[in-house]
Amino acid sequence: MAVKSKEAKPEAAGGQSPHPAALRLHGVRKNYGHVVGVDGVDLTVDEGEFFTLLGPSGSGKTTLLRLIAGFERPDAGRIELGGRDVTSMPPHLRETNTVFQDYALFPHMTVGENIGYGLRVKGVPAAERRERVERAVRMVRLVGLDKRRPNQLSGGQRQRVALARAVVNEPEVLLLDEPLGALDLKLRQEMQLELKRIQKQVGITFIYVTHDQEEALTMSDRVAVMANGRIEQIGPPLELYERPATEFVAGFIGISNLLTRDGIKFVVRPEKLHILLEEDSPEPGMTVEPGVVEQVIYVGQSTRFNVRLDQGEPLVAVRQNTEAADEALQIGGRRIRLAWAPEHTYVLDQQQEPDAKPASVENTKEK
Repeated sequence: MAVKSKEAKPEAAGGQSPHPAALRLHGVRKNYGHVVGVDGVDLTVDEGEFFTLLGPSGSGKTTLLRLIAGFERPDAGRIELGGRDVTSMPPHLRETNTVFQDYALFPHMTVGENIGYGLRVKGVPAAERRERVERAVRMVRLVGLDKRRPNQLSGGQRQRVALARAVVNEPEVLLLDEPLGALDLKLRQEMQLELKRIQKQVGITFIYVTHDQEEALTMSDRVAVMANGRIEQIGPPLELYERPATEFVAGFIGISNLLTRDGIKFVVRPEKLHILLEEDSPEPGMTVEPGVVEQVIYVGQSTRFNVRLDQGEPLVAVRQNTEAADEALQIGGRRIRLAWAPEHTYVLDQQQEPDAKPASVENTKEK
């Protein structure tokens, strides 16, 4: 069995960037009694970047966002926004705005009044305020609704108002705390594309918190995967999915098949696996292992196969339903072979020097 290791190049959390930094965290730590909320995080976010903090509940992502916003004070470390140390500054003196999941709109104000509220507090002249509100209304595609009140809007429209209210203040960094969590699936998917469009249009740095892997992969320029108050890996969505640095990242982002052969632990994604029946032949160079299909699950655009290898590991294979799926549903309980190419495996926890050759495991004979 061949395992091809592509050397992981997770971006250094605190490394220098060729672009200006909108945010820098240096050794930021936050404890709640004996519980560690954030454990010495170093992080650099570039100007104009859509950056996502991704992790399960209790991973520290929301605590980190609150530290950046100034709602919490770190026990150690330094927070810089636009090169300025804001560690001890209160929220209203930081060039940030926050969009929450519950929107926090004023029910007695119209859409336009809600959007312009922050400008009014800052003393922006009425004519300029009106112009900026109108521009924000067009940006979030709410033209004609600016006289309505929040209770006359749908959930997606209220979310757009909250976003426009934050963006219209032109903060250096916009913080978003799971703002799509209350929306239904279809609307959430639509709003993911809208958020990305708006972020590119205004050019403001977005720092987005979510536990939803699809949201993170869909919208982000880079993602930081968090667990136990620490950053496990930072990188573009493709890198995190195709080249996870740790077992946690591999298991949390998408479905991962973890295997160990000859002492080497590696990942094969479900869509990379080929199901071979008796009459099928593998392509040259592929790794082939026999097993039994324990369960077949039809999920519309694809079919998922839960397979138990003869060596004991459970694996998941996914096949796109480009043709009728009836035949695929009939192989439950049958013996099959799973095949995958060496370049579709990724070795975990490989400690390699920069010029070291990739580790490999010799081919096993096809069974």
